[in-house]
Amino acid sequence: MEIFDTHTHINSDEFKTEIPEVIERAKAFDVTKMAIVGFDQPSILKSLALAKDYPNLYSIIGWHPEEAKTYTPETEKVLIEQLQTPKVVAMGEMGLDYHWDTSPVETQKKVFKRQIEIAKSLNLPISIHNRDSFEDVYTILKEADIRDIGGIMHSFNGDAKWADKFLDLGMHLSYSGIVTYNSAKEVHEAVKVTPIDRILIETDAPYLTPEPYRGQRNEPGYTRYVLEAIAKIRESSSIDMASATFKNAEKLFRIG
Repeated sequence: MEIFDTHTHINSDEFKTEIPEVIERAKAFDVTKMAIVGFDQPSILKSLALAKDYPNLYSIIGWHPEEAKTYTPETEKVLIEQLQTPKVVAMGEMGLDYHWDTSPVETQKKVFKRQIEIAKSLNLPISIHNRDSFEDVYTILKEADIRDIGGIMHSFNGDAKWADKFLDLGMHLSYSGIVTYNSAKEVHEAVKVTPIDRILIETDAPYLTPEPYRGQRNEPGYTRYVLEAIAKIRESSSIDMASATFKNAEKLFRIG
């Protein structure tokens, strides 16, 4: 069995002294491939370096909505060059975040839309950060018509209704440790209506740690618990779910 963690941040400071060990622990849980997400210049550089150093690591890079106010023409020029680096498989995480008041809403929207334009010009799928902003994220994605490049609703935490709406736009839905929480009933219903060829799994490590380690630092190996929770909800086997989600990731990222 092979598992693909499609969104993780082992390029963050929480892992800086133990990356080889984290990767080995992940392998022990059958997590053999990872997409390392960079969302500002320091994390982007670390993501690119990790993808270069490890054959089964890939990069997703872009500008996070919390950092939207720091996005400049100079930033964009460098980012476009970085996006054309080998092993960059998607652009993101981009989107909107109305929970943290770190960048003005209109600035977030402007940067989000601009990044979609860039992704389309480079024919890259997009990874979407959506926090307390379902309506506006959906509207922007619909108006941009992203079906030709596709993308991921990262750490999807909406209900079945929202799942259907984003699926209709051509998006994949990626589920994180939230799906292991008994209280996340709406997310469980979304899992049930997501077509097997549109499901992805992730950790978002070091955040959103799944049960049974909730409250501790998350790491890529724990994608195994996300996989098992989804398999249980869908009354499927972990082996079949691992195979499907792994193939989905490779197809979307155009690797393998």
